Amino acid sequence: MGGVDEPLFMPHQELPLTGYLDRFSHRPGERFSCFVSSREAAPYRVCLKRVISGDPNPDGPGLCFDDFSDWFDLTLAGRRQAIALGSYGLVAEGPPCDPAAERTWTALICPGNVTDTQAVLSEGPIVLGIGPVGVCHAGVSVGAPMRKGAWYRIWLSVRPSSGVFVIGQTRLDGGTVVAHGRLAMALARGAVMIGASPEGGHFTGKIEAPAILAGFSEATPALEAVLAVWNFSRGIATQTIEDEGPHACHGVLINLPTRAVTGAGWSGTEHCWRHAPGDYAAIHFHADDLGDCGWTADFTWTVPEDMPSGGYVFHLMGDGGEDWIPLYVLPRVEGPFASVACLASTFTYQAYANHARDAIDQAYFDRVAAWGAFPANPVKYPIYGRSLYNMHLDGSGISFSSRLRPILTMRPGFLTFDDARGSGLRHYPADTHLLAWLDSQGIAFDIVTDEDLDEQGLSLLRPYNVVLTGSHPEYHTPNTLDALLAYTKSGGKMVYLGGNGFYWRVARCLDMPWAIELRRAEGGIRTWAAEPGEYYHQFDGQMGGLWRRNRRPPQQICGVGFSSQGRFEGTHYRLLPIARDPAYAWIFEGVEGTVLGDYGLSGGGAAGFELDRADDALGTPDGAVILARSEDPPESHYTVPEEVLAGSLTISGEHVKDLVRAEIVYFEREGGGAVFSVGSITFCGSLWRDGFEGPVSRVL
Repeated sequence: MGGVDEPLFMPHQELPLTGYLDRFSHRPGERFSCFVSSREAAPYRVCLKRVISGDPNPDGPGLCFDDFSDWFDLTLAGRRQAIALGSYGLVAEGPPCDPAAERTWTALICPGNVTDTQAVLSEGPIVLGIGPVGVCHAGVSVGAPMRKGAWYRIWLSVRPSSGVFVIGQTRLDGGTVVAHGRLAMALARGAVMIGASPEGGHFTGKIEAPAILAGFSEATPALEAVLAVWNFSRGIATQTIEDEGPHACHGVLINLPTRAVTGAGWSGTEHCWRHAPGDYAAIHFHADDLGDCGWTADFTWTVPEDMPSGGYVFHLMGDGGEDWIPLYVLPRVEGPFASVACLASTFTYQAYANHARDAIDQAYFDRVAAWGAFPANPVKYPIYGRSLYNMHLDGSGISFSSRLRPILTMRPGFLTFDDARGSGLRHYPADTHLLAWLDSQGIAFDIVTDEDLDEQGLSLLRPYNVVLTGSHPEYHTPNTLDALLAYTKSGGKMVYLGGNGFYWRVARCLDMPWAIELRRAEGGIRTWAAEPGEYYHQFDGQMGGLWRRNRRPPQQICGVGFSSQGRFEGTHYRLLPIARDPAYAWIFEGVEGTVLGDYGLSGGGAAGFELDRADDALGTPDGAVILARSEDPPESHYTVPEEVLAGSLTISGEHVKDLVRAEIVYFEREGGGAVFSVGSITFCGSLWRDGFEGPVSRVL
């Protein structure tokens, strides 16, 4: 393993052996497809294992798997499968072409990258591009650097009879420059690429109204004598692009560029693209977009009818390396079912997929090596795409996350932090603390996922007495919230074992179920902010951002909602007197004293990192009882911005520092349902104390 002094952005660095699945979960009788790439095209073995614990900390349960190789074990010839980063539009065949006729290629653009040479519109030998000194073609440029974020009309006109061409750029708020060149060329009808060329050079920025015109233009061309013009205000929710020209040269989008973005003529009078699609006639392309890797499946596996539900991995092993690809097996539709279901937070795992963090240093890699943790960190492998917490090369936020790619953060043994007081796990590996605890207690359980819940709704949960969440069920769709609320209102019991849950709204598209979309709009803890006018999802046309800003605060679902966060460190809860009331004392039976969780594998305490609290004004149900409250918060913790108006003035009226707390809440619903919420991301890390014993384990 190399040190952190190596360059962190190496777009062509690949893992020796890695892969991904067609989806995260299947039922018995359904088939998984696995897509694998072996960098050196070497043979590899793949076998099935059940995941018991994904925590490599030697002071914890350690990495632990059950061998299921009797169910699946195969040796295959490896092959390298390439990844092509960068989004673009592709038209299989442009308009009919007279090789001798004069022709013009043009587009409106708003560049996000003005330092590299990039293709805006290409067809055969024609590449209308931009570079460090403006519009360019065939080595000729206009010699006028562009300004990032400004709108331009650019064009290239060709006179085949003489080989003369002219290129030009007009900034929409004033100023035109042109340049001439000569190059013998034969025009022919061919594929058209928007935002790229066959040789690469992907464009980063917005493109609007790309067109091919008849005729030659010395000055800024008008959209006359149109042979093809692609109107991006049509089909915004789709991955198709429509040509309004006479030849209907329609096309498709590759690698999920961002639509529903403001165009050159955005008026500001409407902020939802559905109400004024003409204001949203642009597409934001990025050289680092990645939708579907597009690999060919290396093997398939049909889940046996008698396969127990649970979390598994395909363990890939080759001479050059190994990988662990997670999968979930649901129970059969007709059962039998366990009494308990674990809801795997796959939308959240996908949102954080390949999150590249700034604080990865040599100490982190030293711990990874010492513990035998998963060795690959996304900072070294940008070729597999980034997370919804990262930004594109032009500084715009990443709005889409695909599961059709290797997800390094979703691996047993992956460390997010070099945690001074614990293991430093988040998301997928952190949630194995719960799986390991269930296994240790001999509690039978099934696993279902967010994606299954979004697609199947309440019917997925009806067979279960209780549903357990993981440590951080942050990202949800309207369908998942509806299903969970209906479940507890119809008699189901839910145990929310995390913090900062039910927070961000994501959208899905039936045509691309492998992708989720996020617009970070209006408040919240954000690593980037959506641009004004771009708060509405392209997939469903609905307002993005916090569920709280969509009038569905987490308190309505689980009684508590996000209140504060800090570094990955924790403290304890203090039981309140009502916890010993006969109505609730059963929850704390066998727990001595009033301190709960002053230890743990996640930040050293059960109440840490991101904390939730009750709030009647935000929908904590009548009759909800606060049984315990965190105390002595670490100095790093602060109140989240959506709670603060100005200075120390808060929406709730409490002092800003008093909002730095987690609360354990219990309430019952009419119809027999009930909810128990712990309000902390680090709670499940405290299930372990010299084994799975101690008061936190006892409470659960």
